[in-house]
Amino acid sequence: MAERRVNVGWAEGLHARPASIFVRAATAAGVPVTIAKADGTPVNAASMLAVLGLGAKGGEEIVLASDAEGAEVALDRLAKLVAEGLEELPETV
Repeated sequence: MAERRVNVGWAEGLHARPASIFVRAATAAGVPVTIAKADGTPVNAASMLAVLGLGAKGGEEIVLASDAEGAEVALDRLAKLVAEGLEELPETV
């Protein structure tokens, strides 16, 4: 299982607009990805309700994980998006 631990870079956390950006990016990643708080239960990263339900705040550590083929690249891209609080999925890492 590939995993990335990152701190949420959006000041407002994974709330509304940032969560929407993240969910779109997770869906576009092409591999199933889960997201969880550091010691929490993983949820589907492509589900807006699940991501909002985490209540992840700015600066809080989250864990992105996947066991699919190609997961390393997808997780690197999603981790960069979250850590830097970007407005869209980065084309390159």
